Amino acid sequence: MKNKAWGHFCTITRHKLLVMRYCFRIGLYRQGLLHDLSKYAPSEFIVGCRYYQGNRSPNNAEREATGVSMAWLHHKGRNKHHFEYWVDYAPDDPRVIMGAPMPPKYIAEMVMDRISASRTYQGDAYTQQHPLAYFMKSKEKLWFIHPDTKKDLEALLRILADHGEDRLLWYIRHRYLKKQLHSKR
Repeated sequence: MKNKAWGHFCTITRHKLLVMRYCFRIGLYRQGLLHDLSKYAPSEFIVGCRYYQGNRSPNNAEREATGVSMAWLHHKGRNKHHFEYWVDYAPDDPRVIMGAPMPPKYIAEMVMDRISASRTYQGDAYTQQHPLAYFMKSKEKLWFIHPDTKKDLEALLRILADHGEDRLLWYIRHRYLKKQLHSKR
């Protein structure tokens, strides 16, 4: 368990530092500093150590072993950069579950998170197409994500895939986050 604990700690810390660097580059300093701190809480960290494999999220392994990932439920309920955080009942019909639109700064952080997770788990095999490919595999199953959030996420990941990180980061910082200041979202 000790080696798994160290491996898990190193993996989540490497990921957190990558996200922090990306967030700083797009001007999201506070989000970069606070990103994924809940992963160090006992309810997430201990489970992460138990199911650590090094090449994928321990939440998937926990889910396969027990049928549910309690660590994931804890995590997504505390981190606004996950679209699952924004799932709620429809205001006019409590029998309907729907996604609320995410504020752009959290969509931007989610993109930084996806790039960093791909870099962390793909290692040297990482390409700028990985985050988009991962999203596209599950896109049609994501009925609970708000359509505007889904559209923005895919558009940003396509900029990454087609034009690279530097262009994406410039666009998010100088266009995407700026234009959103003037809209109602």
